[in-house]
Amino acid sequence: MTTLLSVKNLRKSFRSKTTLKKTEILKGISFEIEKGAVTGFLGSNGAGKTTTIKCLLGLIFPDSGEINFFGKGYNTPEVKTKIGFLPERPYFYDYLTANEILKFAAQLSGMSVGKQLESRIDELLEMVELSHVKHKRLREYSKGMLQRVGIAQALIHNPDFIILDEPMSGLDPDGRFKINSILREAALRGTTIFFSSHLLNDAEALCQNLVIVTKGDVAYCGSMNALLEKLQVGFIVNYREGTLIQSAMIKTEADLQSKIDDLRRAGKTILDIKNDRPTLEKAFVQISSDSSRKVAP
Repeated sequence: MTTLLSVKNLRKSFRSKTTLKKTEILKGISFEIEKGAVTGFLGSNGAGKTTTIKCLLGLIFPDSGEINFFGKGYNTPEVKTKIGFLPERPYFYDYLTANEILKFAAQLSGMSVGKQLESRIDELLEMVELSHVKHKRLREYSKGMLQRVGIAQALIHNPDFIILDEPMSGLDPDGRFKINSILREAALRGTTIFFSSHLLNDAEALCQNLVIVTKGDVAYCGSMNALLEKLQVGFIVNYREGTLIQSAMIKTEADLQSKIDDLRRAGKTILDIKNDRPTLEKAFVQISSDSSRKVAP
């Protein structure tokens, strides 16, 4: 896979306004983002997610470390034209309409006003299901609708890579479902997505890859499936006994082989055998509860 973003040994400290003492927030973070993948950026409050994202975007500057986008360096105008961004708490001029805010964002991204831009705005508003309110003032929008406008503005200039900071925070289940659908559609169109989230069920449904940070360092970077399989706790054997379907929980491979032999001798029909792996939420708690633990990809 092509590496779209490479981060190496990123460090950032902040000085207290009262004591002037420095606190290190990022402690040598390193990870890579693959082109075309949806990558979840997970961590507890204070783990360093937003600080990392601000460093990636040049909103703040790291003390040390390397950030390389598209193999072309960091924080150049060429790089920035290929990135879309939605912050955790976006602010929009609420006297503008969705159509006007997208036109404004497009011009900031260097796009020219004209029929091509109007077509792009219509395409995005249809994608985020806001075509019917494109001429309404944003002050009349719900939080979920504003989040969808935010994603549309991040995509307006057809970026190769979008970075989203807590895009589903504070949304109701319906709003989260719509945002998830929008991100899936964007990914299917070839956009690489990197988003932070506390909502692990949503991350599990969306992501191929994960970057998990604990206390300013990376505890895991790699495939989500590989992580969950690595932390699996056993196997589940489903079999038919008469007209009933039964399940057996097995801890080890040796016990699994013995159970299979027992079922066959008893004339039971084995339907399937599955890995009994944890949910992403359980895996995250397992990793973050031991801040010194790192899981190899």
